[in-house]
Amino acid sequence: MSDASRDRYYITTSIPYVNAPPHIGHALEMVQTDVFARYHRLLDRDTRFLTGTDENSLKNVQAAEREGITTRELVDRNAQGFIDLLDLLHVENDDFIRTAVDPRHFAGAAYLWKKLESNDDLYKKSYTGLYCVGCEQFYSEDELEDGLCPEHGVRPDLVEEENYFFRLSKYQDELLEFIDSGRMRIIPESRRNEVRSFVARGLDDLSVSRSRERARGWGVPVPEDPDQVMYVWVDALANYITALGYGQESEDYERFWVNSPDRVHCIGKGILRFHAVYWPAMLLSAGEPLPTTVFVHGYLTIAGGKISKSLGNTVDPVELCATYGADAVRYWLLREVPATLDADFTNDKLERRYNADLANDLGNLLNRTVSMVGRYRKGLVPQAETTLPESKELRSACEKLPRKLHTAMGDDYDPQAALAAINDLVVRANQYVEQMAPWSVSKEERNGDEAAGQKLDETLNHLVESLRVTCHAIRPFLPAAANRMSEQLGFELIDHGWTDALQWGAEPRVERVEKAKPIFPRIETEEQAAG
Repeated sequence: MSDASRDRYYITTSIPYVNAPPHIGHALEMVQTDVFARYHRLLDRDTRFLTGTDENSLKNVQAAEREGITTRELVDRNAQGFIDLLDLLHVENDDFIRTAVDPRHFAGAAYLWKKLESNDDLYKKSYTGLYCVGCEQFYSEDELEDGLCPEHGVRPDLVEEENYFFRLSKYQDELLEFIDSGRMRIIPESRRNEVRSFVARGLDDLSVSRSRERARGWGVPVPEDPDQVMYVWVDALANYITALGYGQESEDYERFWVNSPDRVHCIGKGILRFHAVYWPAMLLSAGEPLPTTVFVHGYLTIAGGKISKSLGNTVDPVELCATYGADAVRYWLLREVPATLDADFTNDKLERRYNADLANDLGNLLNRTVSMVGRYRKGLVPQAETTLPESKELRSACEKLPRKLHTAMGDDYDPQAALAAINDLVVRANQYVEQMAPWSVSKEERNGDEAAGQKLDETLNHLVESLRVTCHAIRPFLPAAANRMSEQLGFELIDHGWTDALQWGAEPRVERVEKAKPIFPRIETEEQAAG
């Protein structure tokens, strides 16, 4: 199938500020988005996955000043940390945009500004407001909590200057129609209701520039006004289309934005208003298509408090990967964290989930099965029909898995539910081992019981087949582990026809397994280490 005729899927992360190195909250969004992208690639969709870094904020400038280095030095160094983390986490992004250095971004942001201007949606006025640098956002008095920013717990700065404003109020009714019709889907429903309520209360026009002086000369210049730079959120939001060559007669822009049925943003709940109100309104003004889906995940917390660079309670995902490996980190983020809710992180929780699901359940099932095929059938996988009641139950569980995966990932954007379904199958296969007791049946076979030999063939065949299905199923979530599983099971993973490969009895079948070796070694927990 040619790319021109393939169904398309475009997904993006938000782009994080680079005033500090990445923390585990960034890892969550990277991994979630990667899993959605991998899932749709495996469905043979023409998929593009964009991530990057937001480098034009005042908080980046202030961080550089505190370190006594230039802003460019700071953003170059910290952006590389995000790039390195993607690699550590086995994230397979197609593009990475840096908003301070990418020529595509400067050209596209200027083009978008001129489109807003040509529609008479920009005007200039003096303004006084309360500004939180951490959020890069003006707040009204009633939005503060005891006079403090609700996100960062600091008192906003009082700012008075002349800015450009965007006629956000003009697009209130259109935004409500997009939300109510589902043409812009916001997941979960609670976040959709939050956005709808905010829009329905009435929208004020939005300040969309900053004085060049207050920005310390850092940022994307406003076209034909050298004294102003674009408000960081205006240029940052534009990255989703500037990376596609917006405004430059780009084939990628037509392919993945204009003509894609899925334009998906994966974001944290703290920036929902920017992505589900301000950004769609700007696109309406510019006459461009809106995102079709805004998927909103929750926060990772420590002892119930938000993990945040500004709060200084970060968890370093690089250190986690060095200690536990990418499989363990990815698995915890996807299996333990509810897709759209907050979750509390501890090392102990990561260790326990990894040991329970991967080392004990899946790792043990794989090791036992491969060892028994080696011991009882010299590594050759016997062919057998499904005749026994226990085998029928295991096969039925395997046959139900693809639909569960597609519902969780394609309809609900819920990796946790998908991995729970996979783990349920693994648990069922382990129960099957105990029910069938191959070690006992082997003794009966050696005593000349022909029926026992047939039962052992069926047992081993069905265990291997359930593992083959599981191996394909975990590919979007644990790609490196899926490769190691396929090597032990003696078959090659394919890049096309994944839905078919998930079916019971799909070709190519596993014919010979390799020697068993643990692919999910147990992690010694702190409790075990203490004795």
